[in-house]
Amino acid sequence: MSLQTESSTTPLPDSILRLHHARNQHQLRTTAGLAAVVTGLVLLTLMTGERWYGLDTVLAVLSGDQIPGASFTIGELRLPRVVLGVLAGAAFGLAGVIYQTLLRNSLASPDIIGVSGGASAAAVFALVVLNWSGTAVSLLALAGAVATALAAYFLAARGGVVPTRIILIGLGLAAMLQSVIAYLLSRAPQWDIQSALQWMTGSLNAAAWDRIGPLALVTAVLIPLLLARGNDLGMLRLGDDTATALGVRTNSTRLILLLGATVLLATATAATGPIAFVAFMAGPIAGRITVPGSNLLVPAMLVGAALVLGGDLVGQVVLPDRMPVGVVTGAIGAPFLLALLVRAQRQGNLR
Repeated sequence: MSLQTESSTTPLPDSILRLHHARNQHQLRTTAGLAAVVTGLVLLTLMTGERWYGLDTVLAVLSGDQIPGASFTIGELRLPRVVLGVLAGAAFGLAGVIYQTLLRNSLASPDIIGVSGGASAAAVFALVVLNWSGTAVSLLALAGAVATALAAYFLAARGGVVPTRIILIGLGLAAMLQSVIAYLLSRAPQWDIQSALQWMTGSLNAAAWDRIGPLALVTAVLIPLLLARGNDLGMLRLGDDTATALGVRTNSTRLILLLGATVLLATATAATGPIAFVAFMAGPIAGRITVPGSNLLVPAMLVGAALVLGGDLVGQVVLPDRMPVGVVTGAIGAPFLLALLVRAQRQGNLR
């Protein structure tokens, strides 16, 4: 006599399957729409400048045709700026949403809690005190960002990692680092101040292929690794107890994600300077245009790239005087921060 075992898996109700399918379709449409926006900004930036080139000319140059004047302007001047803007914006957006998700607070972006300030302070110290330049400054900026992130993490880790404690410690570190930068600039010669300004206001003006190389390498390695951890990140958003029950090693996973996001952010900062509020705005904007509970990593990357490209286009073409992209994003980000603070206060999240 044989025993017939009943399957342990129960089919999901049709209503849940339809809801899941609708969520996936909405996510795909949103991602495709954001990709189209970034592509449009790329082409518009390549077309626009002191001299206007038509779309057919831009596409011909990108396909390898040699056109006198246009090949140099588009291929050597505008294209590096666009590539740097896309890579840096994607890096800022991804790093910002990872910080905000891990710390479960939309105010916990790297530029708010001092990580960007650590990179800036280290770079200004290298320029003003050590008289370094080039790659050495970028490497010290990377070390400064990582050191700041680790300091905030381990200072807050006593008795268990509490996101609010990391945010408060990060805010304190950010204020201290701004004081360090102000002191260094007050003692710096005039010519060093000009070099240090990039590390206070992000810009794409120094875009060149040699500056893009290290950022392209780091993004090619870290972005896939961080995206692969997207499921673990989503589980951490549910709380440590739930994530542990689902098999996530919370402390090691959180540290890996924070370090990866910090290195990504620091490398982008070393290439462009700290472009204000991009890491802060990308995640909340992506969250507003996607279905609640969706994975925000790819949308935040695309929003970050759009913010950098759009801000640079406004600063270079729309405004009467040319402005670095960091000035434009800072002007947008400041009221955005105030709006989030007011919203959090109304919801009772600020106590």
